[in-house]
Amino acid sequence: MRNRVFVILMSLGVMVLPTFLGAQTTPAAGGDKIGVIDIQQAVLETAEGKEAFQNLQKKYQPRETEITQRQQDVQAMQQQLQKQMTTLSADEQRRMQHDLQDKQTVLQRLEQDAQSSFQYDRDTLMRELGQKMVKVINQYASTHGYALVIDGSQVPVYYAAKGVDITPDIVKLYDTTYPVQAASTGSGATAGAKPAASPK
Repeated sequence: MRNRVFVILMSLGVMVLPTFLGAQTTPAAGGDKIGVIDIQQAVLETAEGKEAFQNLQKKYQPRETEITQRQQDVQAMQQQLQKQMTTLSADEQRRMQHDLQDKQTVLQRLEQDAQSSFQYDRDTLMRELGQKMVKVINQYASTHGYALVIDGSQVPVYYAAKGVDITPDIVKLYDTTYPVQAASTGSGATAGAKPAASPK
């Protein structure tokens, strides 16, 4: 369950990026080429993106551990209640059921709080990285004569000629433009996320 809380949310973070592409990308004058990029892949493959998401996962590791422990406690109590159902008095059954319900309620609240907090931090991080990624895409497109760059992970692409996918080139340009050293000193997208955690 803890994996579903954090891993699924991480994979959905890319959904905040198309807004920036649509709002900020400006085709190069005179360009006639079309490029395809996988924004999620590009962000996660940059050195800064890898570090930032490692930091985010590390930040929430203690919550994952606590949730896992409380899940185990609930399961153990459920098993104990089932085994002793025929031997417990009515009062004891009510007491254990009440305690079990309390534990389940606390667990549910912890999961919901962690989910909400994680989603907020993830979306904030993706927006910050997305803004910088769009600048890099603009720079690359204008330099190389692209009239249009689309996100192949969001728009169906049924055919793309060899060389149309510019994701690797964008990752390289991003790493050159925003090196990890600059991010770790307090500038860039990871500056806000940096205090949260460190790499895995």
